[in-house]
Amino acid sequence: MTHDIYQRDAQNYLAVYQRYPLILDRGEGVYLYGQDGRRYLDFLAGIAVNVLGHGYPPLVAAIAEQAGRLIHCSNLYYTAVQAEAAEKLVRLSGLGKAFFANSGAEANEGAIKLARRYGQRQSPDKYHIISATASFHGRTLATLTATGQPKYQQGFGPLPAGFSHVPYGDGAALAAAMNENTCAVLLETVQGEGGVHVPSREYLAQVRALCDGHGALLILDEIQSGVGRCGHFFAYEHFGLRPDIVTLAKGLGGGVPIGAFCARDEVAACFGPGDHGTTFGGNPLACAAANVVLDTVARPDFLNHVKAMGALLRAGLERLQARYPAHIREVRGLGLLLALELTEPGRAIVDDCLREGLIINCTAGQVLRFAPPLIVQREHIEALLEILERVLARHWQK
Repeated sequence: MTHDIYQRDAQNYLAVYQRYPLILDRGEGVYLYGQDGRRYLDFLAGIAVNVLGHGYPPLVAAIAEQAGRLIHCSNLYYTAVQAEAAEKLVRLSGLGKAFFANSGAEANEGAIKLARRYGQRQSPDKYHIISATASFHGRTLATLTATGQPKYQQGFGPLPAGFSHVPYGDGAALAAAMNENTCAVLLETVQGEGGVHVPSREYLAQVRALCDGHGALLILDEIQSGVGRCGHFFAYEHFGLRPDIVTLAKGLGGGVPIGAFCARDEVAACFGPGDHGTTFGGNPLACAAANVVLDTVARPDFLNHVKAMGALLRAGLERLQARYPAHIREVRGLGLLLALELTEPGRAIVDDCLREGLIINCTAGQVLRFAPPLIVQREHIEALLEILERVLARHWQK
């Protein structure tokens, strides 16, 4: 059976993923189970997606109830579940209007379109968007161009014009790049795929001031860092500022595909009927799932739990760094989006962890990333640290 699935995948599915040799069958809480019944501790959560873990009963019940009532209808009509989800997002973000898409890339595409419409209402040349090196904003042509990693862009030219990149965290470089034709600065509040880089409060304050000074919008991509992942519902709350547009996806549906962007009223008013839209975005099934996530994750006690578990995990990772200073360059992150930057490639360690029943991943070549379900408990973190210590000892105590 295992060989058959691998063979069918190779024959029929586009070969765009470097898959691990694991066929998953089901999940429960913070655990995934392979087709052979083996249990795996999940500290990746579908790359920051399964914020409520696997099989979370209220989420399952809401999806089942909504599926029996109405799965899809056109956005030419109203639904209560979409209105409720939009109201919650607007309240949590402190912004004016929300729009639902199907993914993070779609959310960023919508934000880019809205920013350009806003800029060109001021001047026909005000369409330039500046993003950061090592960023990741999606794989559509526009979001690929905004992504500051040339390896993702190779072979897909000509790319859309009007994008440039400056080093993340370098306020002076951003100041030098901005001018009267800059319509927006697009940044991840915490860089995810680029290696889990957390900016300073001073840097983001400078970005906010530069945008205000140039009449440009600040777009914060919280597709990976939002929805409670960093200990606040929005990661930007850590830094005492508010963007003009924020984008979300990943955890928003707890595993059901949904993306969103929220914008200030003045900015949102640049879109009218027909300027943007989607067939499936904000469908009743996805919004029913999002409402459970919004009601659960935004609770103060839930967010306090994320902060406490994040501090516990970080302390454990820092102990490992103290034990292996020649191999672990840095521990960084916020909340339950944490990373170990190694002095060497990390894929072999990820592979070894998988053999030990632990799912993590490696990004940016040598950064081990930890993004567990937000319901993770102390005993799960202790189990992760025990496995990781055992694996690292095999690799480095020679």
